[in-house]
Amino acid sequence: MHAVIYHNPSCGTSRNTLALIRHAGIEPVVIEYLRDPPTRERLVELIAAAGLDIRDALRRKGTPYDALGLDDPALSDAQLLDAMLAEPILINRPFVQTALGTRLCRPSEVVLDILPPVSRPFTKEDGEVVIDASGRRVRE
Repeated sequence: MHAVIYHNPSCGTSRNTLALIRHAGIEPVVIEYLRDPPTRERLVELIAAAGLDIRDALRRKGTPYDALGLDDPALSDAQLLDAMLAEPILINRPFVQTALGTRLCRPSEVVLDILPPVSRPFTKEDGEVVIDASGRRVRE
C-alpha cells in the first residue's frame, strides 16, 4: 500500500504515527512539511479529504497562532491558509494519506483507520500500548 505522511520529526505524535505505518509493513513517502511545505492546493486537498475545516487543521501550541491573532472569527479560510503557508508550523500534523483515506492523525493511532489490519503488538515511544499482545487495538 502506498502512504504519504506530512511529518515533523521533532513531534512525538508524528514519530509515533510514522512508526505505526512502518509497523504495518509500509514504507511511506515522508514529507518533512516544515522544510518542504505543501502547496496551497495540496493543503486544501488534504484538509478536505480528512473531513476538516481549515480551523481544525491549524496548530496552536508552540506556534505564532496567538501572536498572529488567528483566533479572530472574522478571518476567512483564505487568510488562514495564507498564514499556514507563510508559517508551516501552523499546519497541524501529521497528515497521512493512503488508499483507504486521509486523516489528521492526532492521536497517532488514528492512522490505524487508514492502514491494513495490524495485529502485532505496538507501544508508543512514551510506553502507551496501542495494540496489545493479543493483537487488539487498545482504546481509552
